[in-house]
Amino acid sequence: MFPGLWSGDMTNAFPSGQRGTKRRSSCPYHDNEDKRLPVTKITTLINHKDKPKKSEGTQAAVHRVGQAVSVAVGRFVTVGEAIATENQELKDEMGQACFEARRAGDTIAQLTDVGPALPSRSDGPVTVFSDRTGMVKAARLLLSSVTKVLVLADRIVIKQIITSRNKVLVTLDHLERVSTFQEFVQIFSQFGNEMVEFAHLTGDRQNDLKDEKKKARMAAARAVLEKCTMMLLTASKTCLRHPDCESARINKDAVFRRMRCALEQVIEIVTEARSCGENKMLPASIYNGINNFKSSVECLRENLNSPSPQSIGSQLEALVERTEDFTDSAYTSHEQRQAILGLCQLARQEAQQLVQAWAEASVQAKEATEDMEVAILKTCQSASELRRELHKVAVVRAADLLKVHGEQLPLRALKAAGAEGNLEAVAEYSRTLTEQKEQLVETCRLLCHVSGTEPLEITCIHAEETFHVIGPQIVSAAQTLALHPSSKIAKENLEVFCEAWESQLCDMALLLREINDVFEGRRGDKRSYVSLPRTGKHTANMKTAKAVKLDAEEQTSMAKQGLELRLLSSDVDAEVEKWEEQEHDVVRQSQSLASMAHNMYLFTRGEGLLKTTVDLFHQAEVLSEEGLQLCSSLRTFSTQLVEEEEKSVVMTEMEKMLPLCQQLQTGARSPVQGKTATFQKVDSSIQTTRGILTVVLSILSTCHKLTRKYKSERSSLGSLQDWRERQDASTPVKEEETLNKDSNGFGVKSLEQHIVGLNLLESK
Repeated sequence: MFPGLWSGDMTNAFPSGQRGTKRRSSCPYHDNEDKRLPVTKITTLINHKDKPKKSEGTQAAVHRVGQAVSVAVGRFVTVGEAIATENQELKDEMGQACFEARRAGDTIAQLTDVGPALPSRSDGPVTVFSDRTGMVKAARLLLSSVTKVLVLADRIVIKQIITSRNKVLVTLDHLERVSTFQEFVQIFSQFGNEMVEFAHLTGDRQNDLKDEKKKARMAAARAVLEKCTMMLLTASKTCLRHPDCESARINKDAVFRRMRCALEQVIEIVTEARSCGENKMLPASIYNGINNFKSSVECLRENLNSPSPQSIGSQLEALVERTEDFTDSAYTSHEQRQAILGLCQLARQEAQQLVQAWAEASVQAKEATEDMEVAILKTCQSASELRRELHKVAVVRAADLLKVHGEQLPLRALKAAGAEGNLEAVAEYSRTLTEQKEQLVETCRLLCHVSGTEPLEITCIHAEETFHVIGPQIVSAAQTLALHPSSKIAKENLEVFCEAWESQLCDMALLLREINDVFEGRRGDKRSYVSLPRTGKHTANMKTAKAVKLDAEEQTSMAKQGLELRLLSSDVDAEVEKWEEQEHDVVRQSQSLASMAHNMYLFTRGEGLLKTTVDLFHQAEVLSEEGLQLCSSLRTFSTQLVEEEEKSVVMTEMEKMLPLCQQLQTGARSPVQGKTATFQKVDSSIQTTRGILTVVLSILSTCHKLTRKYKSERSSLGSLQDWRERQDASTPVKEEETLNKDSNGFGVKSLEQHIVGLNLLESK
């Protein structure tokens, strides 16, 4: 009923028409961009040089700045006073802070006020404000009072989240103890409303967080709540239908336990964000360990007395010990294990050479010697080679596992065996699934070692925990179905857990790509493409729609389509990376399409810049226009080709693209009313966008091959022309002789004929 609030946030994603309807940012001020205080203007006033005489333009400018500050403070204080009215416990503190801010704003306005008319030049020397000390005091009072208001507002938001969590926990306890369907339906309805509120509050808070680690932890906790909300529904229904079934009870208890842990993690993150307390310690990764080791080694160059060689040796041994996660694994091949052990031994040898060179340099010289420089470089290189090998082992294993598990054979077999009531077959396939789970858990642990950034490490840990928990839950759900093969609720419950497993495999594939991006020096950041609704032609045909909610099936469908959209946009980015000419029209327009599609994917998760369906439909319309521009670029590109077959291939791709863009544009502009029509329009927009990206992938591949081909031929032409120039310069010949030479020789006539042929190729 409600899982889309966490990743697909459809309750908010389909409100419609007015941006921000029933949705506020975590901090009450964040939705009021025009109410932000112009800090740069305050700085301008403080730094204003008090010259004896000012021009009328200067006086007017300073006056405008002072008035702008005063107006902004007034708007800011109005919001603060409204917050104070709604929160009696902080009313006095907030009111005092707002009073001080307003007083400071009024003071700045008075100090910069030059009256209704500017003084004439004949009045003698004048200044816009003479009390510079007063201006500085007013600015300081303003900044301190504004900071206090923001801190108080943040406290209010944190209290709202904690209060919302407490309500959810109370209702969760009631849900766990219900004994009848009627009571369950009533309480679950209340639970759903409370989760809606909690989802909005935590989603906004996640967007407000600046610390990437905390943001990643919040995303992981909210992902657990998203999936567990649907699991809780089906697991509870199954347990109520079959109250004496032990496997159904185990299945339900695991869901409730995981939800409580996720709720506590959210509160932990929120309170840390407020108190700036110590972050949750992550397990030591080899990637970070190697970076720290290399930094310590390079420090020897600057100071021969610190750190000591013994500390470097202990750092290296700690690194080697962590590689045991790779070498001790039963799934690591003999060749991989030997390669890792060999590189560890090489690193030890290079470190030993460094210690000897350091000892000699510390006695004989005040600076690092040449031998020591060489030893430092070799030690760092050996550490980098070890990291490269470990990365290769982890990534290759993950890719192989995803390829094997992509067919979902154990899950299909478990569903079939459970539906048949075959307990023996369920036990057999459960063992197979458990073995796969252990492989995936271990692989996530290895990926964590080489992930490269702390947010990715957190994501790896989340993936590891998810596989570890969902595996046994699938088994218990399959056992319940095998005991009650005719139960529709038990079958539905198993489907939900299997879908959660498949979803986590898709997330792992995306995680693998991001880890590769970091290793190769790409952060995986997409070009920002801000394209939100503005007044004008794009919003003229859009009517305001009422807020709607989607049911579980619709939310699941939307989440799956969004995930496929993200995979396609990542594929487009990967294809673009192959191009040398990044400014080529086809490349730029393809990147824009992928970026906009990524925004639409974020919409299905309740994240990003697209907050409402109006935003989404406008983005779809802009995407269709960009797609039509790409069609125009393809038509131009085809005119540069000579061979008809190549022209035909490009034009065929363009003909596939054109109707899809027109379909998307028409659909985005057509007005709709009601929940069903809105969902169908969103569904159609995302499906059509998927089709467009699929064609874009083919276009990029085709155009890249043709571009490389003609670039190679032009290169051959250039080499031949250079050869001709050298020949003409070194062995001049008479025109009559060259014209009479045999056409099969390398005379000028035959050479010119050859050049003509190559020029023809160049024209392609």
